[in-house]
Amino acid sequence: MTDHPSLQPYVDAWTQSMEAISELVTPLVEGEWNGRTECPGWSVRDVVSHIIGMECELLGDPRPIHSLPRDIYHVRDEVSRHMEVQVDVRRHHTGPEMTSEFEYTLIRRSRQLRNEKRGPEDEVNSVLPFGPRKLPLERQLMLRAFDVWVHEQDLRRALDKPGNLDSPGAFVARDVFLAGLPKVVAKDAGAPPNCAVVFDVSGPVEFMRTVRVDQAGNGTVDGSVSLGPAATLAMDWETYSRLAAGRVRPEAVAEHVKIDGDADLAAAILRHFSTTP
Repeated sequence: MTDHPSLQPYVDAWTQSMEAISELVTPLVEGEWNGRTECPGWSVRDVVSHIIGMECELLGDPRPIHSLPRDIYHVRDEVSRHMEVQVDVRRHHTGPEMTSEFEYTLIRRSRQLRNEKRGPEDEVNSVLPFGPRKLPLERQLMLRAFDVWVHEQDLRRALDKPGNLDSPGAFVARDVFLAGLPKVVAKDAGAPPNCAVVFDVSGPVEFMRTVRVDQAGNGTVDGSVSLGPAATLAMDWETYSRLAAGRVRPEAVAEHVKIDGDADLAAAILRHFSTTP
C-alpha cells in the first residue's frame, strides 16, 4: 500500500494490467512475438518493449545509447523517435529474454510503488508520450494505469485473447478519454456554439455523456441528458476505446457506430476522436 489512499486505485489498476500482460506473453512461442498490433509499426514484442522501457525510465534507469535505423517509417517526430529507442534496442531479444526483463521490471516498479512516500500533488517526472515534463504524482500514476491498459488491449487483439474490458484499468481509461472530449468536439471538430453532442456507450463499460459547447465555443462534458442534441454517437465500449486511443480509423468500424442528427458534425468528431494525452 502507498502512504496516500487516493493513489492506490491507480496503483491497483496498473498492477492488474501488468500482471495480465505477463500472463498473456509468458506462454508465447517465438513467432507470436512478431505478430502485428494496432500500434503502427509495432509488433507484440515492440509493445512489451515499450512498456518495459517506460517503467525503467520511471525507475531512474539510464536510457539506452542507441542509434535508430533510418527506415522506420512510423518514426515521424522527436516524440516517436524518443519512444522508439526503448523499442528498437530490444527488437532482437528472444521471448525468454523479454519475459524475464518484463517480470524483473514489474517486481522493481511494484516495490517502488509500495514504498512511495510522496503525496498526490507532489511534482514528479513523467515519461513520453506524456512528457518529459513534471506532473503531479497522482496524474503520473493515472497515465501509467491508462497506458498499460491500452497496451494490454493492443496485445489481446493481436493475440486474439479478449478480456479485461471492464477491469480497473478500463475505468481509468474511460476517465482519461472523457477528459479529452470537450476539445475534440468544440475545438478540433468545430462544433457550433450553443450546441450539445451526446455519446452513448454500451458494453462492459457503459456510460452516456454530453459535451456542451457554450457561446464562446468552449466545451464541457457532463452526465446529464440533453434534449435535442446536434448529434448523438452510439457505439460499444471496445469501439470507443479503439477510436479514442487512435488505434483504428472511423471507416474501419463504421458498422459499430450509430449516428443520429448532424452527420457532418459527427464525421468531423470521429476524424478527430483520438484523445490520447
